Amino acid sequence: MKTKELREFLDDVLKIGEVEDLSLNGLQVENSGEVKRVGLSVDASLKAFKEARKRGMDMVLVHHGLFWGKPEPIRGSLYERIRELILGDIALYAAHLPLDMHPEYGNNAQAMKLLGIRESGDFGNYHGTVIGRDGLLEEPMSRDGFARFLEEKLGGKVLVWPFGKEEIRRIAYVSGDALSLLPEAVEKGYDAFVTGEPRHSYYWYAYESGINVFFGGHYVTERLGVLAVGQLLKEKFGLEVEFLELPTGH
Repeated sequence: MKTKELREFLDDVLKIGEVEDLSLNGLQVENSGEVKRVGLSVDASLKAFKEARKRGMDMVLVHHGLFWGKPEPIRGSLYERIRELILGDIALYAAHLPLDMHPEYGNNAQAMKLLGIRESGDFGNYHGTVIGRDGLLEEPMSRDGFARFLEEKLGGKVLVWPFGKEEIRRIAYVSGDALSLLPEAVEKGYDAFVTGEPRHSYYWYAYESGINVFFGGHYVTERLGVLAVGQLLKEKFGLEVEFLELPTGH
């Protein structure tokens, strides 16, 4: 498949041009023009690129790309990563907020599906863009039971701030580093807010507000979107797709 055709398809499906983001979303690095094998990774790391090169990948699709905000000099770690891509003739495609918020393939939509949560609407106003989801468990769970359920479904250790109701049913969910949205969860009266990673500065706010917060891990909660898009590419175009599992522990 032509790299240009794949880029155009992904741009269209993920609505890349419609979402304002610090990330430079879309095709960040080109290859010589053909894609047969696609690697999926949460992060645009040198280790991911070395692994992709070793496995003969033509493109790597990531959630966290190389370029954020203002231009950076291409030196040090950034140079090494780009060099590895060019030497391996590997294209790099990144989708950050468009992949968090996508109604079908996004990290948050995929999590709600995986957890069997009946969606009731959108949640998480991030600089004017709604990126998260909310919904109801089919049956209420105890706080400890819900933590075990998250661990089983997401596949990682869950940290709990147990400051709210013992019984949980109404949930807000945003993957990754989204604890800045906690005040919205408090204001809207959710039984629990589920996100990726904690921040010290919000601990006492959660405690004093009386809300349960569950942290599934930044990496773990942001695997789902790239996996879903990879499956789409496999089914629609017959591309070989492989996930590069490189957990950070956070």
